[in-house]
Amino acid sequence: MTDENDRAVQAAIDGELRLLDPGVRASTARVSELLDPEFTEIGASGRRWDAESILTVTSAGTVSPEAPIEASRMSGEVLAPGIVHLTYFTVHQGYRAWRSSLWRLTETGWRMYFHQGTPAADDRP
Repeated sequence: MTDENDRAVQAAIDGELRLLDPGVRASTARVSELLDPEFTEIGASGRRWDAESILTVTSAGTVSPEAPIEASRMSGEVLAPGIVHLTYFTVHQGYRAWRSSLWRLTETGWRMYFHQGTPAADDRP
């Protein structure tokens, strides 16, 4: 991996971790800065989300500092210039999921373009 690729992956990881932070999630403005205008998500529930519907959920404070989302095994790969794919595992209030997201470089920085959560039967890779 090149230094440029390392920086791209790190930027996506940093953005992902910010989106998991309860303080960031409570701020519509801060979440909006990290989501691509064309953002879509297929949640672990099977529901399809867009940026507007995600902003409604995140601003509702569903993740508190007392019960944060725990992320592990985060890794990334540059798929093409300006496109990073991240995968990782989360636990939140006993609910476990494998997660995958695509980040793309825009004029305003790295933004999440797509996210998918898949319920995990266990935490094995």
